[in-house]
Amino acid sequence: MPSRKVLDWLLAEDQPSIRYRTLTELLGRPERDPEVRAAKTRIPETGWAAEILAERSPEGWWVNSRNFYQPKYLSTNWKMLMLSDLGMTRADDRVGASCEWWMERSATRYAWLPGSKSSPHHCVAGNMARALIRFGYTDDRRVRRVLEWLVKTAHPKGGWTCWSFGNGPASGRNLDSWEGLSALAAYPRSKRTASMQSAVEQGAEFFLERELHRQGARYRPWYRFHYPVHYYYDILVGLDIVTALGYGSDPRLRFALGLLKKKRRADGRWNLDAVHPDVEGAGAAEWYRKHPKDRPTPVALEVRGKPSKMITLTALKVLARVES
Repeated sequence: MPSRKVLDWLLAEDQPSIRYRTLTELLGRPERDPEVRAAKTRIPETGWAAEILAERSPEGWWVNSRNFYQPKYLSTNWKMLMLSDLGMTRADDRVGASCEWWMERSATRYAWLPGSKSSPHHCVAGNMARALIRFGYTDDRRVRRVLEWLVKTAHPKGGWTCWSFGNGPASGRNLDSWEGLSALAAYPRSKRTASMQSAVEQGAEFFLERELHRQGARYRPWYRFHYPVHYYYDILVGLDIVTALGYGSDPRLRFALGLLKKKRRADGRWNLDAVHPDVEGAGAAEWYRKHPKDRPTPVALEVRGKPSKMITLTALKVLARVES
């Protein structure tokens, strides 16, 4: 458990999203607990979620009414991913309407929904499915269809790659493509089919056999903890997924857990190391210099290089799972 000082910091009233998630995910309080209910009620009223909702159009989109994905990271896709991290659900009418807008626009473009014209990338599909499950669409047939597609197009030996076209297995797989596994992790185990569970086990093994970081040359952004996560990988992202799936005792996590503990500050908190590793990573600056129109707009809820409530909460949850 964190120190009383760190716990009080996470439970502060200024960010009810973090307070709610700390109470439920770290302290194990039930939804019926009065403090949990009070914190959840305040999420859309103050703090990060309220600020994001204040930017929403009355029709349910952010920034671009024609494209849910562009511009990065200001449009609907990215705002919805953050809201799902912040404890919002479809019980809020604005979130419910935006979910429907999001899925409707996706249906005109991607194969997991009726009326689509092409196949999505695994990163887009996995992120969307995970968010929708968190929003309360667990039993929605559209979400189920996404999950089935993720299973069908997974690599035969486990794992995914972001670039997937058609309905055949992914041609390659990499640690950066974690989103499919995260969607299946968010889906209740009791509802998983045998093929879904197999995809989970094979996907987790793919990450574990690489100790969450060994693939190709050392890639510096993987060792920096960041938020918003969106579709970028780092070792904390990997730890969060595999420990949520029940692999906290696997000895192949030794390196990743060692890094996590090493990065802990003397006061028991963790810093936000980076905002968007794709912009900061090796070679990225040169690529974006040549393609300025594709350069994303960095979005941050907290200050880079300073203690982060989002990173600290995730890190403490990982350690709690391992210790239990």
